[in-house]
Amino acid sequence: MGGGGTGGYRDIGDVEKLLREARERLNAEPRKNVFISFAYEDADEVNLLRGQAKSEASDIEFNDWSVKEAFDSKNADYVRRQITERIRQSSTTVVYVSDQTNNSLWVNWEVDKSLELGKRVIAVHKGDSRPTSLPDSVTQDSSIMVIPWKNLKNQL
Repeated sequence: MGGGGTGGYRDIGDVEKLLREARERLNAEPRKNVFISFAYEDADEVNLLRGQAKSEASDIEFNDWSVKEAFDSKNADYVRRQITERIRQSSTTVVYVSDQTNNSLWVNWEVDKSLELGKRVIAVHKGDSRPTSLPDSVTQDSSIMVIPWKNLKNQL
Protein backbone atom coordinates (compact mmCIF):
# COMPACT_ATOMS: atom_id res chain seq x y z
CA MET A 1 0.00 0.00 0.00
CA GLY A 2 2.45 2.54 -0.92
CA GLY A 3 5.06 3.94 1.26
CA GLY A 4 4.76 7.18 2.99
CA GLY A 5 4.86 10.27 0.97
CA THR A 6 6.90 13.23 1.77
CA GLY A 7 4.19 15.02 3.64
CA GLY A 8 1.86 15.99 0.80
CA TYR A 9 -0.98 17.01 3.12
CA ARG A 10 1.33 18.96 5.38
CA ASP A 11 2.11 21.39 2.55
CA ILE A 12 -1.51 22.32 1.74
CA GLY A 13 -1.39 25.18 4.20
CA ASP A 14 1.56 26.63 2.31
CA VAL A 15 -0.30 26.42 -1.01
CA GLU A 16 -3.27 28.25 0.49
CA LYS A 17 -0.95 30.93 1.82
CA LEU A 18 0.60 31.36 -1.62
CA LEU A 19 -2.84 31.64 -3.22
CA ARG A 20 -3.88 34.25 -0.66
CA GLU A 21 -0.70 36.27 -1.28
CA ALA A 22 -1.22 36.05 -5.05
CA ARG A 23 -4.80 37.36 -4.69
CA GLU A 24 -3.58 40.21 -2.50
CA ARG A 25 -1.00 41.21 -5.09
CA LEU A 26 -3.57 41.12 -7.88
CA ASN A 27 -5.90 43.34 -5.87
CA ALA A 28 -3.09 45.72 -4.92
CA GLU A 29 -1.91 46.20 -8.53
CA PRO A 30 -4.94 46.34 -10.81
CA ARG A 31 -4.51 46.56 -14.55
CA LYS A 32 -4.40 50.11 -15.86
CA ASN A 33 -7.37 51.43 -17.78
CA VAL A 34 -5.92 53.57 -20.56
CA PHE A 35 -7.63 55.64 -23.24
CA ILE A 36 -5.72 55.73 -26.54
CA SER A 37 -5.86 58.83 -28.72
CA PHE A 38 -4.49 58.52 -32.24
CA ALA A 39 -4.89 59.70 -35.80
CA TYR A 40 -6.91 57.32 -37.97
CA GLU A 41 -3.88 56.93 -40.28
CA ASP A 42 -1.97 55.34 -37.38
CA ALA A 43 -4.52 52.61 -36.68
CA ASP A 44 -2.19 49.77 -37.74
CA GLU A 45 0.58 50.95 -35.43
CA VAL A 46 -1.87 51.39 -32.56
CA ASN A 47 -3.15 47.85 -33.11
CA LEU A 48 0.37 46.64 -32.32
CA LEU A 49 0.25 48.55 -29.05
CA ARG A 50 -3.13 47.01 -28.26
CA GLY A 51 -1.70 43.58 -29.00
CA GLN A 52 0.99 44.10 -26.40
CA ALA A 53 -1.65 44.97 -23.83
CA LYS A 54 -3.49 41.71 -24.43
CA SER A 55 -0.46 39.79 -23.23
CA GLU A 56 -1.17 38.19 -19.87
CA ALA A 57 2.14 39.58 -18.63
CA SER A 58 1.02 43.14 -19.31
CA ASP A 59 -0.50 45.30 -16.60
CA ILE A 60 -1.99 47.72 -19.13
CA GLU A 61 -5.66 47.56 -20.08
CA PHE A 62 -6.59 49.72 -23.04
CA ASN A 63 -10.00 51.29 -23.20
CA ASP A 64 -10.43 51.61 -26.94
CA TRP A 65 -12.88 54.03 -28.55
CA SER A 66 -11.99 54.51 -32.17
CA VAL A 67 -13.65 57.47 -33.83
CA LYS A 68 -15.51 56.43 -36.94
CA GLU A 69 -17.28 59.75 -37.57
CA ALA A 70 -15.60 62.86 -38.92
CA PHE A 71 -14.99 65.48 -36.23
CA ASP A 72 -17.37 67.92 -37.90
CA SER A 73 -20.01 65.33 -38.81
CA LYS A 74 -23.64 65.63 -37.79
CA ASN A 75 -22.94 63.03 -35.07
CA ALA A 76 -19.87 64.77 -33.66
CA ASP A 77 -21.67 65.88 -30.47
CA TYR A 78 -22.71 62.30 -29.77
CA VAL A 79 -19.18 61.04 -30.48
CA ARG A 80 -17.69 63.70 -28.17
CA ARG A 81 -20.03 62.65 -25.34
CA GLN A 82 -19.08 59.00 -25.79
CA ILE A 83 -15.36 59.77 -25.88
CA THR A 84 -15.68 62.00 -22.82
CA GLU A 85 -17.23 59.12 -20.89
CA ARG A 86 -14.45 56.74 -21.98
CA ILE A 87 -11.81 59.26 -20.88
CA ARG A 88 -13.57 59.65 -17.51
CA GLN A 89 -13.36 55.87 -17.01
CA SER A 90 -9.63 55.83 -17.72
CA SER A 91 -6.76 56.68 -15.45
CA THR A 92 -4.46 57.88 -18.23
CA THR A 93 -4.70 59.02 -21.83
CA VAL A 94 -1.98 57.67 -24.08
CA VAL A 95 -1.52 59.65 -27.29
CA TYR A 96 0.15 57.77 -30.11
CA VAL A 97 2.12 60.39 -32.04
CA SER A 98 3.58 60.18 -35.51
CA ASP A 99 4.06 62.57 -38.38
CA GLN A 100 0.38 61.88 -39.21
CA THR A 101 -0.92 63.02 -35.82
CA ASN A 102 -0.13 66.71 -36.04
CA ASN A 103 -3.20 67.65 -38.06
CA SER A 104 -5.76 65.49 -36.29
CA LEU A 105 -8.59 67.54 -34.78
CA TRP A 106 -9.74 64.52 -32.77
CA VAL A 107 -6.34 64.01 -31.13
CA ASN A 108 -6.12 67.65 -30.07
CA TRP A 109 -9.69 67.55 -28.75
CA GLU A 110 -9.11 64.26 -26.85
CA VAL A 111 -5.91 65.53 -25.25
CA ASP A 112 -7.56 68.81 -24.25
CA LYS A 113 -10.57 66.93 -22.83
CA SER A 114 -8.28 64.56 -20.90
CA LEU A 115 -6.43 67.47 -19.34
CA GLU A 116 -9.72 69.23 -18.56
CA LEU A 117 -10.86 66.07 -16.72
CA GLY A 118 -7.61 65.96 -14.75
CA LYS A 119 -6.24 62.88 -16.48
CA ARG A 120 -2.58 62.21 -16.94
CA VAL A 121 -1.52 62.34 -20.60
CA ILE A 122 1.51 60.53 -22.02
CA ALA A 123 2.52 60.77 -25.68
CA VAL A 124 4.21 57.69 -27.14
CA HIS A 125 5.93 57.12 -30.44
CA LYS A 126 7.35 54.20 -32.38
CA GLY A 127 11.11 53.69 -32.28
CA ASP A 128 13.65 55.87 -30.51
CA SER A 129 13.15 59.11 -32.47
CA ARG A 130 10.28 61.51 -31.88
CA PRO A 131 8.17 62.58 -34.85
CA THR A 132 9.32 65.78 -36.51
CA SER A 133 6.09 67.53 -35.51
CA LEU A 134 3.67 66.99 -32.64
CA PRO A 135 0.05 68.04 -32.10
CA ASP A 136 -0.38 71.48 -30.54
CA SER A 137 -2.20 69.94 -27.57
CA VAL A 138 0.93 67.93 -26.74
CA THR A 139 3.49 70.69 -27.24
CA GLN A 140 1.51 73.32 -25.31
CA ASP A 141 1.42 71.38 -22.02
CA SER A 142 4.78 70.79 -20.37
CA SER A 143 3.35 68.02 -18.16
CA ILE A 144 2.95 65.71 -21.18
CA MET A 145 5.92 63.40 -21.54
CA VAL A 146 6.84 62.22 -25.05
CA ILE A 147 8.46 58.78 -24.86
CA PRO A 148 9.07 55.68 -26.99
CA TRP A 149 6.18 53.25 -26.63
CA LYS A 150 8.59 50.59 -25.39
CA ASN A 151 8.93 52.72 -22.22
CA LEU A 152 5.20 53.18 -21.67
CA LYS A 153 4.80 50.43 -19.08
CA ASN A 154 7.47 52.04 -16.89
CA GLN A 155 5.61 55.37 -16.92
CA LEU A 156 2.13 54.10 -16.07
